[in-house]
Amino acid sequence: MSEENAGKKVLVTGASGGIGRAIALAAAKEGYYVVAHYNRGQEKAEALLQEIKAAGGQAELIQFNLSDRADCEAKLTAWTEANGALWGIVQNAGICRDAAFPGMSAQSWDEVIHTNLDGFYNVIQPLVMPMCRQKKGRIVTIASVSGVMGNRGQVNYSASKAGIIGATKALAVELAKRKITVNCIAPGVIETEMIKDAPLDMILPTIPMQRAGKPEEIASAAVFLLSEGASYITRQVINVNGGII
Repeated sequence: MSEENAGKKVLVTGASGGIGRAIALAAAKEGYYVVAHYNRGQEKAEALLQEIKAAGGQAELIQFNLSDRADCEAKLTAWTEANGALWGIVQNAGICRDAAFPGMSAQSWDEVIHTNLDGFYNVIQPLVMPMCRQKKGRIVTIASVSGVMGNRGQVNYSASKAGIIGATKALAVELAKRKITVNCIAPGVIETEMIKDAPLDMILPTIPMQRAGKPEEIASAAVFLLSEGASYITRQVINVNGGII
């Protein structure tokens, strides 16, 4: 574990899921104190917490609903008042509700936008002023190749992830003078629950590397962007997708 990161607290949203779990584990391994968020996945989150502690890392859990602005503000404000500003935020949590657009329900549209895109505001906005006061920090958002190039059956998801990319770039400009970097990772097809029903026999031939990525490969990029070594990287979208684009 890196002594350089001792005392630096990093929030990882969606830490009970595949990519979030990998990021939380990788961050803890690098010496960060991980604040692991979950909403409904309490059992998985508690297992993650025990795994981090068993490996000698430090972490705690926090529960809130990304799509509930009041819930986010109350719990995140209370956390910062008790613990001080975060060093880093990894805004990873998200959902998909895929359907062809002509048949897409209003509920499917709203759930994805409220969770994925509104979640950007709901989580980061209450936390950013304390980071500004300390004049240092890292923000990493997780978008998707779908937000970069658009995917059939994912108009809602693509819209939410493209919005995250735009918001990330704009926020990076605002926070640069505060020595806070803001970057985005856009994963491709990654081995998580999200692709369990996907037609991989049709998808994999379209990927130059001919395979799905692993959550740990996203985590490696995220942990680098959290590091001191990434201090001159901001406003960037890092595509981790096996060469799709």
